[in-house]
Amino acid sequence: MKNQWTNYYTGYVKVKAYGKGAERLINMLTRRGLHIWEVKRVSEALIFHMDIRDIPKLRQVMRKSDCKVKFMQGKGFPFLMKRVMKNSGFLAGMIAFLLCIFVLSNMVWGIEVQDAKPATEHAIRKELDKMGVKIGKVQFFVDDVDTIQRKLSDRIGALTWVGVELKGTTYHFRVVEKRQPKEVEKTSPQNLVASKKAIIADMFVEKGQSIVNVNDYVGKGQLLVSGLIGKEDKQEIVSAKGVIKGKTWYKAKVEVPLKTKFSVFNGDETSKHFLKMGGFSLPVWGFKDPGYEKQEKETTVRPFHFLQWELPISYKQVTLRSKEDIVRSYTEKEAVEEGRKMAKAELKKHLNEEDEIVEEKILHESMENGKVKLSIHYQVIEDIAIGQPIIQGD
Repeated sequence: MKNQWTNYYTGYVKVKAYGKGAERLINMLTRRGLHIWEVKRVSEALIFHMDIRDIPKLRQVMRKSDCKVKFMQGKGFPFLMKRVMKNSGFLAGMIAFLLCIFVLSNMVWGIEVQDAKPATEHAIRKELDKMGVKIGKVQFFVDDVDTIQRKLSDRIGALTWVGVELKGTTYHFRVVEKRQPKEVEKTSPQNLVASKKAIIADMFVEKGQSIVNVNDYVGKGQLLVSGLIGKEDKQEIVSAKGVIKGKTWYKAKVEVPLKTKFSVFNGDETSKHFLKMGGFSLPVWGFKDPGYEKQEKETTVRPFHFLQWELPISYKQVTLRSKEDIVRSYTEKEAVEEGRKMAKAELKKHLNEEDEIVEEKILHESMENGKVKLSIHYQVIEDIAIGQPIIQGD
């Protein structure tokens, strides 16, 4: 017996044969090799099913038979499509409606910012607008949440941390702002002492009694400004305040290779687009292999949504960026200059903005194994005063 699924796709009809010779008709059709099934007798008639493709042969047999036939019902895919085409307007309207719901379900319809001050929230929304994260934008043309989070953290200095989450059609932002603690005015008595060895370069004493003078050498922990003021018989204890600038010294060591090999992007890139279903990805655009000798691959997967449901099908974009190896070469003189820049930049990371590097001197320079090695001495002007509590009764 033929597969009933095959009959469905090719189409079949329900036939009623009545009159004299109905049984003979069935036998003749069978002898000719026609596929007939579900033959039933109903009163004076025989009802059976046959392939739609065999109807011309049925008509040939009918000419040699005394019975008559009637087509009662057509079944299968061809008849289904015929009924669909009769109602094509309704079908087109349904498809358009579902397509509209699908598109609207994958657009941005809400942006919520939590735990942010009004000024910070305004800055976030302004930055999101620049990035294209706005109401009415299709989600597939917007950066993924990790990229949005990174850009906001880099561009808005008031943020300590920002969490980005996409729920349905709404982006949720949770913000932790940088808290600038107010400087608490010290009311407890204190002296000012040296935080490190230095030569006093400048002094500004706001409160307290100066113990040292400009050009004095001081060691770590040495008293600079006393919190005891007044005459010995009538002294008053205060919280010493001031800025004591001192010349301090730092030593740095740095190595710079004359030749360095590293990989860089050369600007060439191509994107491939897929529909992802489970572990299978169906390519829909970007079939050509760019043929990069060396490349870096970045994959972004975004699920499709229908209303509040996440569909088991996703949009996947694979971006291939071409890389190339280059060799950076320095002469010995260039390597020395680069080493000085590197050492100075590293030193500034450990200094305050108001500190000043006033002198730089290379103590030792050597060449070993293709590397320039430097030992550099720096002289810095910085505030060396730190508070030391005065314990009364000592």
